[in-house]
Amino acid sequence: MSRSPMIAAAAVAMALLLAAAPASARGVSCRLDFDMSGWSVFYKTASGTGRVSCDNGQAMAVRISAKGGGLTIGKSEIRGGRGEFSGVNNIREVLGTYVAAEAHAGAVKSSKAQAMTKGEVSLALAGTGEGWDLGVAFGGFTIEPR
Repeated sequence: MSRSPMIAAAAVAMALLLAAAPASARGVSCRLDFDMSGWSVFYKTASGTGRVSCDNGQAMAVRISAKGGGLTIGKSEIRGGRGEFSGVNNIREVLGTYVAAEAHAGAVKSSKAQAMTKGEVSLALAGTGEGWDLGVAFGGFTIEPR
């Protein structure tokens, strides 16, 4: 199965989430660099660590976790993943639990795309790694200080 339909599904989900988020004049650009691993058999769980850095000089080491369910099965590890936040004034606003929609596909090489929102703050994730997985899942994605 091609990765393109799964990535396209995640892009559509992200567009819908971003369209639903209230528009505001937020001025700080923040990025999440992360590594995570997990498994799924209808229920999905993953965890990892990362670092949030913002263009105003703020930075924070974080713990990340994802839990949810859907039509999903597999085991994967993402290394060197990247996320982009929008709607942020201060780095502390990135902490908390986001509502997430995810599409993933892969055998040996795994790709992941996620779109999520938490109030006015939105996060788009992308990454590649190793493992085998296939599916679409919905749930929560939590970012906590480390």
